[in-house]
Amino acid sequence: MTFNYLNLVGNAELIKQLNYAMIYRLIVQQAPISRIQLAEISHLAPASITKITRQLLKNKLIKEVDAQQSTGGRPAVSIQAKFDYYQAIAIQLSRSHVTIELYDLGANSLVSEVYPLTVFIQQQAQEYLITLIEQFIQKNSKKIKHLIAISVVLPGLIDSVRGIVRYTPHIQVNAWPLADILQKQFNVSIFLGNDIQSLALAENYFGSTQDVDDSILIRVHRGVGSGVIVNQQLLTNHNQSACEVGHIQVDALGERCHCGNFGCLENRVVNDAIERRAKQMIDQGYTTKLTKDCCDIVNICQLANQGDELAIKLVKDAGENLGRAVAIMVNIFNPQRIVLAGELTKATEILLDTVTSALNSLSLEDLRKNLSINCSSLNDRSAIGAFALVQQALFNGSLLMILLEHDAA
Repeated sequence: MTFNYLNLVGNAELIKQLNYAMIYRLIVQQAPISRIQLAEISHLAPASITKITRQLLKNKLIKEVDAQQSTGGRPAVSIQAKFDYYQAIAIQLSRSHVTIELYDLGANSLVSEVYPLTVFIQQQAQEYLITLIEQFIQKNSKKIKHLIAISVVLPGLIDSVRGIVRYTPHIQVNAWPLADILQKQFNVSIFLGNDIQSLALAENYFGSTQDVDDSILIRVHRGVGSGVIVNQQLLTNHNQSACEVGHIQVDALGERCHCGNFGCLENRVVNDAIERRAKQMIDQGYTTKLTKDCCDIVNICQLANQGDELAIKLVKDAGENLGRAVAIMVNIFNPQRIVLAGELTKATEILLDTVTSALNSLSLEDLRKNLSINCSSLNDRSAIGAFALVQQALFNGSLLMILLEHDAA
């Protein structure tokens, strides 16, 4: 569920939640750390730090470790997060398969299972998903000690606040209340989100954008999706969506897109488009080691890295178009880092050089001075994006409060 500070009333419960969230996040990100250091960084009173850490210790979210070296007086005991007590199930519901993974709270994948997705009607998909989760829990019961959440990400328009799938390209849905259904079935906290936006959040928590406040992730696969992080928060709007980068026009004379417009980025850079163009150019007599029977995107990237001229041209063409879209986003959002994901990034050096060249010619110089571009450090086909929603709920305190209230009850 998205946590919007602007919609909250500043009462005592909110202050408690924010304080607990801040201390927990500091412990996770800066451990080992002492209570004295926590008080200095957070500006909370030592008594408040003692109370918060006592509750987190009681609920097995943190643990005390070896005492720090004394500088005079009683040595300070260090604290660090305890990750192995609770678990969460993270699910990526893609167009062709369902990935279900079990994570501890340190973002360590304990189990990963992949199942085919062959049902594309809401009720059938719902029943299939519930069955898969039940089987997964039963099969891994020895590793699931304390399940606190199930998180699901999928492409399309996802209302993460209300837990409703408004639209997804591969399943016929009608305001699918998936979060409520799963909550009633499994009685744990449920999180729902867009797959690419969640991947951008995962990159911010666990990947290559941890050290910056503002970043953009763009993933190229069957479509082109993006997620924008501003001040370390995922950017969403009233419709729980933002930045349909795939439908930026990069070629006014280009082919008609399925959205109805012409020359959209998706038509130029997605895997199918590159593979289709490769076959056309092979037919036209271009010299290449590619063959019409073996010109998938992975093979194209491999041959590009080996110096095949046609493969290099295909990657560069895609990179130039991607660079045009990146330049527009840089001019609008002024991020510190751009992260690219998808199979096309296998030709890393060629792609990044081409995107950077296009960016330099089309964006404002002052907005790219401190900008870096790199490829994702995460497995974008895993369910790490789904787990990022759980991490978000821990870091904003909403899930922490549920755990503390459950213990108090």
